[in-house]
Amino acid sequence: MDTGTHFVFGLGLGGLALIDPEIASHTYGPVAILIGTIAGSNAPDLDGLLRFKSNADYIKNHRGLSHSFPAIVGWAALITTAVHLLFREIPWWHIGFWVLLAVIVHVLSDLFNSYGTQAFRPVNRQWVAWNIIHIFDPFIFSAHLLAILLWLSGIATPQAVFPVLYVLLAVYYGWRTLVHRRLSRQIPKQDPDGRHGDRYTLLPTISLYRWNLVRLSTDCTFGVGEWDHGKLRWVDVLKCDEHPAIDASKQSADVQAFLSVTPFPCGHVKQQSWGFEVRWVDIRYRYRRQYPFVAVVLMDLSFAPLQSYVGWLSDERLEKRLRMNTY
Repeated sequence: MDTGTHFVFGLGLGGLALIDPEIASHTYGPVAILIGTIAGSNAPDLDGLLRFKSNADYIKNHRGLSHSFPAIVGWAALITTAVHLLFREIPWWHIGFWVLLAVIVHVLSDLFNSYGTQAFRPVNRQWVAWNIIHIFDPFIFSAHLLAILLWLSGIATPQAVFPVLYVLLAVYYGWRTLVHRRLSRQIPKQDPDGRHGDRYTLLPTISLYRWNLVRLSTDCTFGVGEWDHGKLRWVDVLKCDEHPAIDASKQSADVQAFLSVTPFPCGHVKQQSWGFEVRWVDIRYRYRRQYPFVAVVLMDLSFAPLQSYVGWLSDERLEKRLRMNTY
């Protein structure tokens, strides 16, 4: 999920923790547990600091080891120790339980969106993405805000409002999961252009009733579409290039980082007077007729790399960046 949603999850779990008598009975219990749950809800995303090293390092490692089972325990232990040192009168195992829950909720909520995590490391390095909840879900965020406002305004006690909130969210997650499964079975049967062997992937959007759709055909062609209020519409078709420059581009650290995180990469080659431009796009992310998550390598006629880039940019900003670096 996005940083704002993880933050309100931290606040919400801090409010939920007040059902614990050991937390609620201490003078500084609410303060201590809020520090712990907010930190636990955001700690796995500290891998974002890798941006200062390079985009490639960040993309390759974001939601990787920091979101794994060993890291969940590590984050919880580290935060619990720090909070307990500040509030020694509160039993550490009560702090630890709620901090651990906050870290688990962070990783679990990230599994529900399209980017996913490597939660099963070190047993399995595969990326796991359930494609059920958008990275920013208005219902989840708004429900937290409403509950927090009811708490802070004194209209309702946290012991009353937050259990209701999380029961409601559990039902919401379950409903979205069932809808995803039903549509995943239904859409291939309703696609007039579909063929036997085509593979469909349903991707969540910010809307409750609209889903993005990727179809990988048997001829390795990608279809990009949407399911909007029960209607299927295809908006783009991409055929990935086969070219020696494509294979050569895979030696780039930027491209390797890109390919390590996307299940739907598609490479295109544009020949220039000075060499080749290879652009990889992630089919999952289409916005305003563009694919903003890209890896680009410029190479000369002998396939020697000149420059490269990986990250999120519109076509216009990417072209501007490449021109600036070329000159």
